[in-house]
Parts: sequence; C-alpha cells; structure tokens
Amino acid sequence: MAEVKIKNLSKRFNLDSPLAVDGVNLDIADGEFLVLLGPSGCGKTTTLRCIAGLETQTEGEIYIGDQLVNGLPAGERDIAFVFQFYALYPHLSAYDNVAFPLRAQNLQKDEVDQRVQQVAKLLRIEKILKRRPTGLPSGEQQRIALGRAIIRRPQVFLMDEPLTNLDAALRTDMRVELKHLQADMATTMIYVTHDQTEALSMAHRIAIMNLGVLQQVGTPLEVYNHPATLFVAGFIGTPPMNLINCHLNGSNSLSDESGAFTISISEIQNLKSKIQNPNAPLMFGVRSEDISVDTAEGAGEVRGEVIVREPLGDETIYEVEIGQNIIRVKTEPTLILNTGDNVGLNFAHDRIHIFDAESQKAIKF
Repeated sequence: MAEVKIKNLSKRFNLDSPLAVDGVNLDIADGEFLVLLGPSGCGKTTTLRCIAGLETQTEGEIYIGDQLVNGLPAGERDIAFVFQFYALYPHLSAYDNVAFPLRAQNLQKDEVDQRVQQVAKLLRIEKILKRRPTGLPSGEQQRIALGRAIIRRPQVFLMDEPLTNLDAALRTDMRVELKHLQADMATTMIYVTHDQTEALSMAHRIAIMNLGVLQQVGTPLEVYNHPATLFVAGFIGTPPMNLINCHLNGSNSLSDESGAFTISISEIQNLKSKIQNPNAPLMFGVRSEDISVDTAEGAGEVRGEVIVREPLGDETIYEVEIGQNIIRVKTEPTLILNTGDNVGLNFAHDRIHIFDAESQKAIKF
C-alpha cells in the first residue's frame, strides 16, 4: 500500500472553460479511507480521474508512494478503479471476470485459482462464481467488480460512486461491508460520492469540494461540528444547518435586518475582536438538534410560529417562522405541536456558529 500526495492540482478541459479542479492539495495516508464529497460538478470525479491517469491535469503533481506519476499512463500507476457502472464482461462468468487481471499478467493457473477463491471468500461470492453477471442482482455484480479490483493487490483503490445504482437497503449493507473490507485489507482507498451519509459513515477523513475548490478536510466529526465555510455548513447535515443573515447591533447581541430575530451572545466581545468592520454582514448558524422548544407563554430566546410538522418516527422536525426566517428544529416524537402554535426557541450557545458573509469563512470566537 502507499500514501497519495496531490500538490496544487488544477484541471481545465479547454482554454475557455473555468477550472474544473482549482489548486487542490491533499495528503492521503497509507491505509487511509478518504472520501471526496461534494455536489455534482464540484470536481471530485475529475480529481479522482487525474489520480488514476484517466485525465491529464493542467497543473500540479501527483505522487503515489514516493513516485511522481504525472507522466505515467493509468496501467502503470498500480491502482485499481471501481466505477459507478460495474463494467463487467457480460459473456464471462463471475470467476473469469475476477480472474481477468491476473490472466492478463500471464500468472500460472494454480495461482490464479487460489487468489480467485480467496477473494470470493472475502466477498462471499463463492456460490455465484460460475454464473455470468447478466441477471445477477446489482449487489452481487458490485461484489464481482470489487473482486476484480481487489485481486490485483494494487497500492491504491479508487472508487467513483460505486453504490449509486443500489437500492437504499442494499446500499446500507454495502457501506458496512466496504468499511470492513478496507479495514481488513488496510489499504489506501479514495472514494468519491455526493452522498453525505456514505461519507460520514465510512471515511477516516472527508475532503469536501465545491466548484473545483477544496473547502475543508477533516474527520466526519470535525466537518460536522466545526464547518470551515458556509458551503460546508449548508451541505453537511440533515436537515442542513440553519443559517440567518445578521449583524452586530449596539448591545451584546446579533440581529437580522428586521430585528425579528435577535439573540444575545455572552462572548460578544470575543466576536467583536475578530471582526474589523462592526457593520460587516454575518451569518448566524445553528444545527436543528442544538435548538430546544419552550411552549410556555413568553418563554424562549426568540419566538416564532410553527408552520410545518414533519414526523419521522424516532424524531420530529418542525419549521418555525421568525420574521422572514425559517428555522428547523429536531425534537423528540413525543412533543406534539400544531401548525400556528407560537413557541419559544432556545439555543445551545456552545454550538453556535458565526460566518463572515463576504468571505464565507467561519469566525472562531
């Protein structure tokens, strides 16, 4: 196995197009499971394809282990790529699909068979080795594709949204299996997805991208609890973080433009010391689970009207309207509120986030 280093990676598909990847720097440790996460068109797959040698970067350097691989074709980079569409040979059996990379290396028949059986046992596909992929369930086809990648024993595994075509239940099962597989093999894995649940549940670290720019790299808890930018705050979390345009007022509080949302902050002086312009536009952020509802008359730091109730079984999400702002709140399912109820909201102040609205970056205070 090997570490992967990406230095100042940029990719432009033609002279008139914007950068698809813009100055990305990443160090991926030997044996790490790193997830590239972001919406469609953010540059994550282009980054992965540059690492694989399927795209040529416009600028930057890529190292696999100690080797600079910029000039190497894909076949000489000692990587394995698992695609969103499994790209299996339909006329070959599962056995022959898995064995194909070894036969291409002209290995002895006995060694090929031994390694196919080992991989089949690892992926629990022993019973389907004689069958062709056509007609097999998508989960078994995915296992065959994984087997074909694993059997080469490459330095690095690259995976481009490999679970997208599975149904929800099977996707959950395969997430667990992939995580166990990566841990058992202690292999370096770079995994692309737009699904934050996959990223949060599987990754050692997550690299979040938007518009070709790397927004933040950190553990799942770090990017969830301490988003570095407004994009990360709004992209990570279900529902996403509540974000409200606001500004410092003359007292020890933050207010929106109308004054309907005003909240006192005990550490306002620390916040003021981090802001050069006291009139600068800010964004107040708080996650839905860090808000509590108070139904007593006149109680709460701010008050608003319930406009939506969304019961989800183990929790209920309410939308509360405060002036022109909508705040989503997670509650226990036992709390029953009705549309039109006037309620108070209290915030966990140690979980509040403040962002510079112009730079889009978090302000630590």
